Parts: sequence; C-alpha cells; structure tokens
Amino acid sequence: MKHLRWMGVILVALFVIIVVVQNHGAMSTPVMFKIDLVFISLESSQMSVYLVAVITFLLGVLVSGIYGMTERFQLKRQVKNLLKDSEEKDKELSSFRNLPVTTEDESIEKAMNSQ
Repeated sequence: MKHLRWMGVILVALFVIIVVVQNHGAMSTPVMFKIDLVFISLESSQMSVYLVAVITFLLGVLVSGIYGMTERFQLKRQVKNLLKDSEEKDKELSSFRNLPVTTEDESIEKAMNSQ
C-alpha cells in the first residue's frame, strides 16, 4: 500500500511539473486582486499566478488538515466511549455468570421436572 501511495505522489508531482513547464509564460503573468465594496476598498500588490496557485494549494492543505484532525479526534473520543461501554457490559455479564443458584431457582426447577 505504501508503494502505491508513493507512486501516486510521484505521478501527481510529474503532472504538476509538466503543467508548469508547458505553461511557464502564462503562470508568470502578474495579477492583482481588488475588493471594492461600499465601505471598504482593498487592493493587493502584483504577484504571479504561480504564487496565487501555491497560496491556494497551501490553504487547501491547511483547511483539509484541520478538518481531518478534528474528525480524527472525534472518532478517537467515540472509540474511547464505546470501549468503556463494552468493558462495563462485560463486567455486568461476568457478574451475571458468577451468580450462585438460589433456592427459588431450585424449587422452580423441581416443580418443572415433576410435571
């Protein structure tokens, strides 16, 4: 499985390299972003499309990483709770297995056997 993952990473990196080499001129074009609202007006400095793509990629990695970590912590908490419930049920079950047979149970069994 690790080999398949590494092969996938290598293929994606190769694809990215091919796209970058083929689109070098277009990717190095400077762009500027503007926000012009009624109450605020912002303008970024010029940056290349490469930088915008890298920033967007890193933001995506950050957001998906945070989402993955929160989901993992929630699942760990759920597993912990389920294990605790399972241990409690196992203790309860073993306590029922270790109960002694009472005289009421013996009298009921004798009555059933005599019929």
